[in-house]
Amino acid sequence: MSRRVRRKLDEKNKDKIVLLDWTSLDYDAVLHLFTCLNHRDRASLSSTCKTWRALGASSCLWTSLDLRPHKLNPSTATSLASRCVHLRSLRFRGVESADSIINLKARNLLEVSGDYCRKITDATLAMIAARHEGLESLELGPDFCEKITSDAVEVVAFCCPKLKKLRLSGLRDVTSEAIEALAKNCTQLTDLGLLDCLSVDEDAVGKVVSLKYLSVAGTSNIKWSVASSKWDKLPKLIGLDVSRTDVGPGAVSRLLTSSKSLKILCAVNCRVLEEDTSFMSSDRFKGKVLLALFTNVFEGVASLFADTSKKKPKEIFSYWRGLKDKAPVDETMRWIEWIVSHTLLRTAESNPQGLDEFWLKQGAALLLTLMQSSQEDVQERSATGLATFVVIDDENASIDCGRAEAVMKEGGIRLLLDLANSWREGLQSEAAKAIANLSVNANVAKTVADEGGIRILAGLAKSMNRLVAEEAAGGLWNLSVGEEHKSAIAQAGGVKALVDLIFRWPNGSDGVLERAAGALANLAADDKCSMEVATAGGVQALVMLARNCKYEGVQEQAARALANLAAHGDTNNNNAAVGQEAGALEALVQLTQSPHEGVRQEAAGALWNLSFDDKNREFIAAAGGVEALVTLAQSCSNASTGLQERAAGALWGLSVSEANSIAIGREGGVPPLIALARSEAEDVHETAAGALWNLAFNPGNALRIVEEGGVPALVHLCSSSASKMARFMAALALAYMFDGRMDEYALMIGTSSSASTSKTISLDGARRMAFKHIEAFVTTFMDPQIFVAAAVTSTPTILSQVTEKACILEAGHLRCSAAEIGRFVTMLRNPSSILKACAAFALVQFTVPGGRHAMHHASLMQSGGEARVLRSAAAAANMPREAKIFVKIIIRNLEHHQAESSIQ
Repeated sequence: MSRRVRRKLDEKNKDKIVLLDWTSLDYDAVLHLFTCLNHRDRASLSSTCKTWRALGASSCLWTSLDLRPHKLNPSTATSLASRCVHLRSLRFRGVESADSIINLKARNLLEVSGDYCRKITDATLAMIAARHEGLESLELGPDFCEKITSDAVEVVAFCCPKLKKLRLSGLRDVTSEAIEALAKNCTQLTDLGLLDCLSVDEDAVGKVVSLKYLSVAGTSNIKWSVASSKWDKLPKLIGLDVSRTDVGPGAVSRLLTSSKSLKILCAVNCRVLEEDTSFMSSDRFKGKVLLALFTNVFEGVASLFADTSKKKPKEIFSYWRGLKDKAPVDETMRWIEWIVSHTLLRTAESNPQGLDEFWLKQGAALLLTLMQSSQEDVQERSATGLATFVVIDDENASIDCGRAEAVMKEGGIRLLLDLANSWREGLQSEAAKAIANLSVNANVAKTVADEGGIRILAGLAKSMNRLVAEEAAGGLWNLSVGEEHKSAIAQAGGVKALVDLIFRWPNGSDGVLERAAGALANLAADDKCSMEVATAGGVQALVMLARNCKYEGVQEQAARALANLAAHGDTNNNNAAVGQEAGALEALVQLTQSPHEGVRQEAAGALWNLSFDDKNREFIAAAGGVEALVTLAQSCSNASTGLQERAAGALWGLSVSEANSIAIGREGGVPPLIALARSEAEDVHETAAGALWNLAFNPGNALRIVEEGGVPALVHLCSSSASKMARFMAALALAYMFDGRMDEYALMIGTSSSASTSKTISLDGARRMAFKHIEAFVTTFMDPQIFVAAAVTSTPTILSQVTEKACILEAGHLRCSAAEIGRFVTMLRNPSSILKACAAFALVQFTVPGGRHAMHHASLMQSGGEARVLRSAAAAANMPREAKIFVKIIIRNLEHHQAESSIQ
């Protein structure tokens, strides 16, 4: 990094450049700059020069340390030890970091806070306590400390006599010995939290006479008759939190009426208490504050202040924060912030029924108010609460729109974005998570975008902190669902940031990878953004995930992203680029065998899209794609319609090649496609009809379709499907099967009447059934009055009316080969008047102006000399009336395309 930087001047002096020397900044200015950075950025800045390296080691910068984003191992801790001599506050995450704390040699630690503590043992906690006897605050949670017992609590009591605050979550049994040890040795202990424990000795708690604040929220098996008779005698007790317990009206009444010192009792989400309607409506505790679901929390807190008559209750927290002299209530208010934020988060996580009114009237507002706390852990917990309470179904990403919009109306989006802009990585992570969840709602997503949230999230996605980057990627994933946000994400550098995430954490970071791949999948659905993804190296990154990652969520999103990248074959070369990436097709073929349905579905979808490219089609087959997809189709009879559609679609795409079509038939692909053609789901039977149409081009496959009972399935589609395309392709498949080529093939292999009379009868019966429904299908697109007029005079106006009635718009997306077009032209000479009409009807669809491939089909017909055959057919005496009219339309279409071509 250069010490010199260019500084822009005003417009009058815009041509002048002043060079500043960074080292000329005074000590205090640089020190302040360091305080605004996280430890990773401080380390980077310290590496620029000797002067700043010395400043970076200043003891005032190392009084607190948040190691949650990092894995602290003994060697790392040892390397930091020289800077931790004056360390006062430490936050860590996980058992490995806990085990390494002693290597920091921070003997002057006053505060330790840890989360993800499930695996922390008595030995680890005892070691921390023994090495830091000056501890005043120890917090482990909110996740359960399952392996910590009362033995470790006793060690803490003996080793840390200066302890003032102890908060532990999820202990199985807190014995009388442990609590009495705290009472005896920690005489300054004023704040005790034993949360979500299985049992706590109530009598022993009553002996900790130094307590001002006690929380047993979520703790079960409390004998409330004992607890209320003992705890009401605690001489200094100001605040008691019994939220999420089975406390009843009797115990609450006794505590609030008998305790002389108790000012506030928090009993949020206490079912037994809330079921007593008479208690809910009572107002018997003058001078005492009860916080519950049925009380107004803001008003209750406001009553703690002497004069707030001019303040709205919802403003009470900001009023307190603005006081010059906070001393009388500061300690209590900070405790209230902590216990309320903790209870709201736990309540949001459990998501009990019947709390909608609470969340909408005050829960959302409370969380937003607490997000403005000066306590970082309260801010984080409140942001996490916001991210959690809006979610109805985490697996399907469903949120409660009313709750989400309540947050938006209270100004929560701006607050969250401000937190996300904080230099504190813990706040960045939790705020980004809340923004991500809320953005599932389209109205909230628009507000996030309008407030500059896309730029903020794109910036956070570049973070070297994996947790921050993961939540930012999740936000971009949800925002990218909206078409209106895709280009904004690309313009903000989001595409490059997401691709870089994949390369930065290619292993062991499934959450980051799934979110990044999911966001790229959404973005790749847009043509312009798909080019950005490819340019940024997205093809390589996504293929790497498809090949190497074993987590199904990542595999599914990577396959979906590759499918979307390959979906723009007519507008960019991403389809070919994906196919050319080493190992891409092999990986996708392998993923069709995944045990997870979502992965199989997206992999099949990707192969379907990729099969539109001629080279990809053959490479997929060479990679074992035919066998894999036939197996997939055979196994998905009870699968989701999405998987069934994509399995049939991929076989449809591969079967464009006759060699693949023959291979599909040989591998047993006909029976599962017939089964899928019987599906009631329109998308499924439509794609199955397309695959069977392609397969039927080959007489061997056509015979297989007949033998496997495919004729009744196709006839049913031809006559009953709500999809015009399904009916059309079913009719074309039947036309292929009975235009005579299959009969010749059957004779050749000995399946004709010389070998089996019954087989001949079945073929004849199938033929009659097919012809009947082909004729009925074509007739539905003919208006009798218009056709009578067209038979008399073929004016452009009349032919246009016939075309309008006959046209199937979706058929314009079908692309036929020269052999297929030639077969329909040949069919015009077939003895069957029904096949003649069907062939002419099909050629109308393939050449009608405006069709995606109409010009291509017209060119094939012109170069093949088919116009001459068409004119002959139009003049033939044995040509049925409707076929003649259709042929005239085809000739007119060819003339139109020829004129267009000459103009171009």
